[in-house]
Amino acid sequence: MKIHLIVIRTKDPEILKKQYELLGMQFEYHRHGNGPYHFASETNGVVFEIYPLSPSMTSADKSLRLGFEVQHISDVVAKLQATNWVIKSTVKQTEWGLTAVIQDLDGRKIELKEVES
Repeated sequence: MKIHLIVIRTKDPEILKKQYELLGMQFEYHRHGNGPYHFASETNGVVFEIYPLSPSMTSADKSLRLGFEVQHISDVVAKLQATNWVIKSTVKQTEWGLTAVIQDLDGRKIELKEVES
């Protein structure tokens, strides 16, 4: 099994797209058939999409936790400190390597993990 699609929903897709672009994602704006317009980014065979909230939703799911591998994690976290990302845990050595935890505008926690280049 391999994950190939992750979809998150938000009340303001444009702002959230800009936030995730700071992690290095590049998005396209499109729609499928009669579905809503949304942003999609593909990296290493995984599609990450940002959709607007569905009509039945009143807020984004804050319980979803994501994890991304990044190069030069200390530089990435330093860059994010001057933006609208919330730094929940600065870079530290763990049993899984160098990690940090950040939080997006909707309250989702994202674990960053250093990957060797």
